[in-house]
Amino acid sequence: MATYVQTVDVGHCAMAGVRQALTREVHQGLIARPRSLSPWMFYDREGSRLFERITTLPGYYPTRTERAILSRYADAIVAAAAHRDRSLPLRLIELGAGTASKTCILLEAALRISDDVVYMPVDVCPDALELACQNIASAVPGVRMQPIVQNYVSHPLQVEPFDGTTLALYIGTSIGNFSREEARLILRNLGAQLETGDALLLGTDMVKDQPTLLAAYDDSEGITAAFNLNILHRLNRELGANFDAAGFRHRVLWNSIESRIEMHLESTQGQIVNIADAELRLHFMRGETIHTENSYKFTDQGIRTLLSDAGFESRGAWKDSRGWYTVTLARLH
Repeated sequence: MATYVQTVDVGHCAMAGVRQALTREVHQGLIARPRSLSPWMFYDREGSRLFERITTLPGYYPTRTERAILSRYADAIVAAAAHRDRSLPLRLIELGAGTASKTCILLEAALRISDDVVYMPVDVCPDALELACQNIASAVPGVRMQPIVQNYVSHPLQVEPFDGTTLALYIGTSIGNFSREEARLILRNLGAQLETGDALLLGTDMVKDQPTLLAAYDDSEGITAAFNLNILHRLNRELGANFDAAGFRHRVLWNSIESRIEMHLESTQGQIVNIADAELRLHFMRGETIHTENSYKFTDQGIRTLLSDAGFESRGAWKDSRGWYTVTLARLH
């Protein structure tokens, strides 16, 4: 039977701490030009629910493509990660775990190698982590769970030494949300928690034709638009802002120079917004945007460069038949 201990950094997940982080982000991002907000702010309860809906949309290929790769190659991936001694306990640490809908595939493979498997999901949203633990407990009994509620970007993860092999998971295209400098820093911080023989499994979405990319982030049902606009609703709920979401529209574009999809919220009119708890009064002109998310797309060389710059070396890669997505196993230099 699966068991878990609720491992929570109270200073980071308490409402006061979240409000402080939100306040800091709006001061840094909404006063600046061009305006921006950090994508971690999407993932409150409603944002996490909307993202789970996005992953099921016909045009949103990354989730189902990555799931198919993991389903086909999970045993080979876990065997490669645990190569030094398969009799040792195995710990899987997942950054940005969300509801861990795909992680069950890897945990099942881990249990076929070791009868002592620990799963440590890390996420900024406690509701998503609770659901992740329920999913794992139901689907993969036998796994010990140690969830951590934490913003791993602003507060790098620190974990206890482990008497076994650790496989760090950063799947679900999450690395693509960050600039190259931020991505390197996240991976370096993660690498600092690993020891010789441990491994990293990285999921990356690959460069492809523009229509396919745009369709994945601007669905006809408006779910991605609702996900994007929810960041304004969150500021209304948690910081006493008075954003009128009807005065903004979801905008998506492909930046070929930076090799990334960009999501913006565009003001459809001149308007003034007050954010009470942040003591801000903001004037938006018609057409002015808030840059809310990037999703970088990779080439094989880009993956190797990112890993090398972060102190890792690729030891194996698995792709789908179209080459749309890559899952890479890497170790510390």
